[in-house]
Amino acid sequence: MNSNSIKLKIIDRLNTVFRPLYIDLINESHMHNVPENSETHFKLIIVSDLFKDLSLVKRHQKVYESLGTTMENIHALSMSTYNKDEYELNPKIIDSPECANK
Repeated sequence: MNSNSIKLKIIDRLNTVFRPLYIDLINESHMHNVPENSETHFKLIIVSDLFKDLSLVKRHQKVYESLGTTMENIHALSMSTYNKDEYELNPKIIDSPECANK
C-alpha cells in the first residue's frame, strides 16, 4: 500500500484523533462497480473511550469531522463506533451486502 493511499490517510488521522484501542478499516470498493484498486468504499470498526457518553450520531459526526477533506475522496463509509465497555459486551459488526450495480 503506497503512502498516498486514502486508507492509510484515514487510519493515520483516526489514530491521531481518537487514540483507539482497536481499529480496522476495510476497503470494500471491490464489492462495487468501480475501477480495480479503487479506494472509495470503506467499513470502519473503531473502539475509543472518546465515544463514551456520545450518541451514535455524534460519534459519526466526530469521525467525519476528523477526516475533513479526505471525505471528498470517499463515496461510502460505514461505521461501527464503540467505547471499550460496549465493544467488550457486544461488538455488532454487520457484513456488508454486495452492491446491486456490480
